[in-house]
Amino acid sequence: MNTPCMRAAALAVSSLIGANVCAQSNVTIYGVVDAATAYASNQGGNSTTYMRSGSLSASKIGFQGVEDLGGDLKALFLLENGFESDTGAQSSASSLFNRQAYVGLQSNAYGTLTAGRQYTPYYLLVGSLASSNILTGATGAHPGDIDGLDTTVRISNSVTYSMPAWRGLQASAQYGFGEAADRNAVGSSFSAAVKYSTSPAEFALGYLKLKNGQHGAGWSDNASASFGISAINQGYTSAESIAFIAASARYTMGKWMVGANASNVQYQAGSRSAFRDTAIFNTAGLISSYQLTPQWFLSAGYSDTYASRANGVSDRARYRQLSFEQNYALSKRTAIYLIEARQLARGQTLGQDGSIVNAVASVGDSQNATPSSNGGQTVVMVGLKHSF
Repeated sequence: MNTPCMRAAALAVSSLIGANVCAQSNVTIYGVVDAATAYASNQGGNSTTYMRSGSLSASKIGFQGVEDLGGDLKALFLLENGFESDTGAQSSASSLFNRQAYVGLQSNAYGTLTAGRQYTPYYLLVGSLASSNILTGATGAHPGDIDGLDTTVRISNSVTYSMPAWRGLQASAQYGFGEAADRNAVGSSFSAAVKYSTSPAEFALGYLKLKNGQHGAGWSDNASASFGISAINQGYTSAESIAFIAASARYTMGKWMVGANASNVQYQAGSRSAFRDTAIFNTAGLISSYQLTPQWFLSAGYSDTYASRANGVSDRARYRQLSFEQNYALSKRTAIYLIEARQLARGQTLGQDGSIVNAVASVGDSQNATPSSNGGQTVVMVGLKHSF
């Protein structure tokens, strides 16, 4: 029997169920559009002025969702695409959600488990206290992002577990599956990190290990991990594996923040590598920021990166970089910014073909594909950023 009363009751129940689903589910669309005019004193021997996307914050659009499954359990997902605001093109032509793409479960009591393409615990916990998070990776990341403390390292085919925060302590671990046909360990990755916050101080320590896939002259496309390649490390991309260890700390005093960080990166040679000795890059850095007014935010950073004497190099490469940022907030979502950096390089390193070459400057990670032709490079950018 299908009476008017029964139809009304069914409609009421359906409405209640729909309202409950909406109340328990939440999907957010977010993003950043960032465009700047940039000047570089030397890119391959010539000064240049050009348009650049994502100089303060990467231009991106993302979709983030959470569904309450009942009790203490929630389902979550995140899909994030990077694009070039100056051309409208995707940052990666072969990947729609090239920045992040993962799904997972979250419990306040037991922690969070996610799977997909993700940032590492090493970056999320240690990098969050380092220079690129206060300045910007474009001019503030350590040269070439040699230590992966900016967003250049992403892990595909990965599973991450993060423990619930406990008395200011956070910890997380991740494994990236190489998914090679013969051995899964080929092209795999592992990362673990801890962070402790006790106002006004924060401390973090992290580790990351990347393994090359079935490779020839360089880093294999079959590896689970990608990372920044520049004039600083291009002679070592045929490494069998790369190990990163980093620590960072911050102290906040009202409007002031001061911080320090240090990292050690080792490119380990294998039987098919174009070099024979382990190449080591050590970096030490200082950062500081000041909230001058509610609108004006100022920051500065200095880093010193030096390589080991190995693979026939006796005059080891050294890179010193000084970076500044001035940021004026027009609103909570819109800001005008000016960023500047100067890097000096000296000594020698390995070139792409494995030969010994003079070290050249490559500011932050914005100049990875456009290094200087000599030991000096100055970069200045002025831009507008809007978040939504």
